[in-house]
Amino acid sequence: MIETFLQSLDTLLLVVFALCALVGAALMIVLRQPMRVAIALISTMIFLGGIYGLLGVHFIAAFQVLIYVGAVMLFMVYVIMLLEVREATEAKYSRLLWPGLAGFVLLVGTIGISVWRSTPPPAPAAAPGGATFGISQFAASFLNQYWLHFELTSVLLLAAVVAAVAVIKVSRRADSKRRHG
Repeated sequence: MIETFLQSLDTLLLVVFALCALVGAALMIVLRQPMRVAIALISTMIFLGGIYGLLGVHFIAAFQVLIYVGAVMLFMVYVIMLLEVREATEAKYSRLLWPGLAGFVLLVGTIGISVWRSTPPPAPAAAPGGATFGISQFAASFLNQYWLHFELTSVLLLAAVVAAVAVIKVSRRADSKRRHG
């Protein structure tokens, strides 16, 4: 009885963390202020760390929180503050917000209808040796095989930040030459 309660609690937490990560990702798209986008990204990464922890990959969950949330996002927030991004006085939201929301509602409706009409999934296939292959085993094998891709993402983020700083610096120099020249 306690095992079924803990399994249902794990499933509930997994769904809550996934929904919170989805909301954080949606906020990153909708928000216009860079600092708020960075905070939404931080919350999304924290919830992803929680998902990794619930899937049993505690080492990756710890690295997700320590490296990506702690180091990479601290660096990104520092760059945002260094660039002195001014608040835009334009429209509060992008003009593509309503078409994006319509597409999202269409996507969620399509997924809901397909789940409603689908047949129940078959029982988990037995892995060699007779054990069942579940989400925890899949997550562990996936992250063991593709950890390099996971880590190269941080290098790509760093390159993007350096490129953004370089573009802003060149743009500021050109603006100051036009004003003073």
